[in-house]
Amino acid sequence: MMAYQPTRVVLEVMLRKASERLASARRDLEAECYEDAASRAYYAAFHSVCAVLASHGLTFSSHAQTLGAFNREFVKTGLFPADSFRNLQRLLDDRHVADYSWNLTVERETAERDVADAEGLVTACREYIGKHLAKSCPEE
Repeated sequence: MMAYQPTRVVLEVMLRKASERLASARRDLEAECYEDAASRAYYAAFHSVCAVLASHGLTFSSHAQTLGAFNREFVKTGLFPADSFRNLQRLLDDRHVADYSWNLTVERETAERDVADAEGLVTACREYIGKHLAKSCPEE
């Protein structure tokens, strides 16, 4: 774990990255590229969770550490709903299938659920940062 105090600009860049991945996931879903949609959906959620952690000065070197810290610091404390971590974990599992499996595939229904869940997480993270912490971060 590394600790630092991000600026509002840094948090906005992180959230923009999440939004761009979400837009890509939507385009992939529309184009019937379900595995790409699932992968991009995970990264949209991941980047938004990273922004929430960073808003508290926390960064991690692995996906597992990042997801674990989000669960410990924000889900178990009640700041985010319990299904946030379950959805995030499922998104990671679906990304693993999409990116690494040669014998499993991501079907349309799974990709649709992944994009919807990623949208929910990105929105919740953006709202959390907007309401609770961005005001206390320095501008630059």
